[in-house]
Amino acid sequence: MPRKLVLPLVLTALLATAAQAQSLSPTEQRIADEVKAWQPEAIKLLERSSRINSGTFNLAGVRAVGEVYRRELEALGFKTAWIDMPPDMKRAGHLVANRMGKQGKRLLLLGHLDTVFEPDAPAPLWERESETTARGQGVGDMKGGNVVAIAALRALHHAGALENTTVTVVFTGDEEEAGHPRDISRRDLIELARLSDVALSFEGAVTGPDGQPMATVGRRATAFFDLDIKGRQGHSQGVFGPAGYGAVYEAARILDAFRQQVVEPGLTFNPGVILGGTDVTFDEANAKGTAAGKTNVVANTVTVRGDLRYLDYAQRDRAHARMREIVAQGLPGASASIGFRDSYPPMAVTPGNLRLLELYSQASSDAGLGTVGAVPATMRGAGDIQFVAPIVDSLDGLGASGGGAHSPNEHVDLTSLERSAIRAALLMYRLTR
Repeated sequence: MPRKLVLPLVLTALLATAAQAQSLSPTEQRIADEVKAWQPEAIKLLERSSRINSGTFNLAGVRAVGEVYRRELEALGFKTAWIDMPPDMKRAGHLVANRMGKQGKRLLLLGHLDTVFEPDAPAPLWERESETTARGQGVGDMKGGNVVAIAALRALHHAGALENTTVTVVFTGDEEEAGHPRDISRRDLIELARLSDVALSFEGAVTGPDGQPMATVGRRATAFFDLDIKGRQGHSQGVFGPAGYGAVYEAARILDAFRQQVVEPGLTFNPGVILGGTDVTFDEANAKGTAAGKTNVVANTVTVRGDLRYLDYAQRDRAHARMREIVAQGLPGASASIGFRDSYPPMAVTPGNLRLLELYSQASSDAGLGTVGAVPATMRGAGDIQFVAPIVDSLDGLGASGGGAHSPNEHVDLTSLERSAIRAALLMYRLTR
């Protein structure tokens, strides 16, 4: 979801090829006019889909939102299908829509149907706060983005610009918590990427400090580290001596060494849960546990589970190697082991992604909506675009603007639906010529 940020000078310089405003062609002007004319209906579509709870684990709700968008896409000439997931994955599946043609780039458009708000969430489904603002579950992340994609496609359709083009739309049902194993939950998305030339994702647009719209050309990978520590249990009077240092001191040594010695721009690691004592249990599936001990007993067990984020695989490998070295340097009377689990792959900042941003910015400028900057990769979380970015040129953040993502105050700037849809529609038109 959108957030205020400061764009680093290096990216500013990298994208200094400022677009020179040009006039739109007659067809492009009609596309923009179609978006504007449909704005009231776009807001109604956002309200209609937002009034359906679609938390990731509300499978019926996810499917119901998918049905709302399916009808819209079929009206634009798309053939649609629902891809079910195996029942034991407890995920609703994905909506896929496709039009086939032979002209221009083959486009893959990404959105997601689920939200972080399960049926018991203390947040309104939809609440109109003003003429320009609405609050509700997933209104920005990312039902607003789904509506932007549909509004852009509708404008292209009514201007006759979808004919003979190949456009595939994938609205996943579990983006907020992708199902395991990932090679099943993201298999179809990856296969469709291999049949495409460009991927455009409609996660929320970011706004710079001066109000400039910004899109995403890179995202860090998400991964996990599992740190397990054992110590020599004994009477506390012998700590630092015969009893050794115990598991808790060893955990403190390791984590603080990570903080001080595993340092690179763009690399972060966060020990999100830690349990220590002489009697420790941890429920991996639900990320919770118990710990017990006594102040006069040296602890024998610590369990740490953490998050690890990196810009590319080379950075990941360096971090893994250094973290293993630190873990191996145990205090007397203690030992530890560390393991790593990848989750979302990195979306690297590539020349192809930057070229897409340049085209997007040019389209925005030509429409009188100003240039579009780049969001630093460190400022965005994980998203479905990361599964396809290693395969095709990719651009994210084409959705609606707003704020308060994943909170009861999640809100959307309704006027941004029109601006974002115009930019996206013009970009898609130019890519498919």
